[in-house]
Amino acid sequence: MADEQELAEAQRRHWQDTYTAHPAMYGEQPSAPAVHAASVFREAGARTVLELGTGHGRDALYFAREDFNVQATDFSATGLEQLREAARMQGVDARITTAVHDVRDSLPWPDASVDAVFAHMLLCMALSTEEIRAAVGEIRRVLRPGGTLVYTVRHTGDAHYGTGTAHGDDIYEHGGYAVHFFDRALVDALAEGWTVSDVHAFEEGELPRRLWRITQTVPR
Repeated sequence: MADEQELAEAQRRHWQDTYTAHPAMYGEQPSAPAVHAASVFREAGARTVLELGTGHGRDALYFAREDFNVQATDFSATGLEQLREAARMQGVDARITTAVHDVRDSLPWPDASVDAVFAHMLLCMALSTEEIRAAVGEIRRVLRPGGTLVYTVRHTGDAHYGTGTAHGDDIYEHGGYAVHFFDRALVDALAEGWTVSDVHAFEEGELPRRLWRITQTVPR
């Protein structure tokens, strides 16, 4: 437990320092998974989107420009400050609210109060399998019946899997950035009790990173 807490705090410092040193480090264009998610959410009639691990907010801003009301969370206050400033500049600040939140903690929203949840590479951060299961349980709790979760994770086919500093539980660290690499068994376990419509393999970035994009819905 102490080792997990130390790793979590190190990752918090890493991201706070990274966003401070490199504002808008991921650029201004939305990620491909966010574009997919917006289409899925719109088709399902969603109006509110909860984004977990929003970073500096490129995807939250996109959702707001697409007329969703966005609740954006991250454990980096610096990233959220950058998001709020960008939202004001783009004229979408009325559709975005922010909250500093660690995904290891319970979500501060009531049961069945959110239409849709989006999380791009959040669940594959330095989280134990137990913490990931708890986080997905919280996501299900706050989603309405028929609500949809779209999330992405790096998987065990990624070039960095099994290399770098090993922290156990399929977590490996490179350059200060720790990743929990998912195998398909974990994806399937997290989908128990949900309706899964899509597990899509894709690549992103320079390595390139190899990821899955999972789309699953709370049954009505």
